[in-house]
Parts: sequence; C-alpha cells; structure tokens
Amino acid sequence: MDQSTPQPAAEPDQVAEPNQVAPEAAPKPRKGPLSFLSGSLTAVLLGWLCLGLSQKVVTHYALHPPNYSSAIAQSIATAMKTLVVGMSFLATFSFGFIGLGLFLVFIRSLLPNAAKEAA
Repeated sequence: MDQSTPQPAAEPDQVAEPNQVAPEAAPKPRKGPLSFLSGSLTAVLLGWLCLGLSQKVVTHYALHPPNYSSAIAQSIATAMKTLVVGMSFLATFSFGFIGLGLFLVFIRSLLPNAAKEAA
C-alpha cells in the first residue's frame, strides 16, 4: 500500500534542453597574447638563471674534483657529479625551449589568420 503523492509534471519552460550547457560548465575564455608573452619571458628568465647556476656548478666541480682513495667512493662521487651537472643543464634547456615555444605561440596569436583557423 503505497501512499505517496504524485509529483507534478515539470513546466515546459523549466525543462532543460539536452544540448544546452549549464552556466557553471561554460568553457573558459581562451588565453590571449599577453599570457603567452608573460609565460615566455618567465621561462626565459628561469632558463637564464639556470644557465648561471649550471656554469657555477661546472666551475665548482672543475676546481674541486672528487679525490677519494676508495674506488667505490670515487665512482659514486663521479656519478653524483654527472647527475648534478646533467640536471642543471636539463633545467636550463627545458626552460629555454619552453620559452621559445611560448614566444612562437605568441607570434602565431598575433597573426590575423590564427583566429580563423582555430575556430
């Protein structure tokens, strides 16, 4: 014995169309050229700072080579030196290429045909 009351039917103006997008799910506006330029300048600045750090690391290891009596310790020190130098230059070139790529996207966003092709 179900004593539930029937629900009233929804009015036609309250029914959402299946192809309508809810206001909270609306797409975000596209990034502009100023965003690409500022990202490019930031990445290039970080790459330049990493280049200075990389040069200092290489200079330090050139002036202070690891010198241990144990062959295992010498091997570990050389491996650590290689890792530190490699990671510092990896950061340098990563930031540099990111900055270059964002600058190219900035130039592309200034071209008049870029907006028509993207749509």
